[in-house]
Amino acid sequence: MIEIISQNSHRYFTLQEAQNMLPLIYRLTDDSAKTVKYLMACINALPDKKSDRAVELQEQINDHISKWQSKLERLGAKPKGLWLADFDHGDGYFCWKFPEVKILFKHGYQDGFTGRILIESNEETHENCPCPN
Repeated sequence: MIEIISQNSHRYFTLQEAQNMLPLIYRLTDDSAKTVKYLMACINALPDKKSDRAVELQEQINDHISKWQSKLERLGAKPKGLWLADFDHGDGYFCWKFPEVKILFKHGYQDGFTGRILIESNEETHENCPCPN
């Protein structure tokens, strides 16, 4: 079951919890990305990129991105860029970028996307994990 958190709440994830949530986040992101790509193509097809229609389409793009960010935040993820999400694990973040189908990277709190490192398959993912040590 996916847990929805209230605004201004904070959630920590084990790697397994983040992986379990990924199919939903992937689907939300895929839908949003397709819509934004279509709207951008509409803007590119316009002869006047500064027309009222172009401005309206740009507002729709911004709205779709904002709604995507809000949905991820309600799930406890942290949107960190366009189609990029982090999951706090207590010592940093598990890092996912669309269209990756699995969470394979992590980084520290002070590191960004460029500081991603590969998660080792046997690594402990959270000090409070209920798993036996």
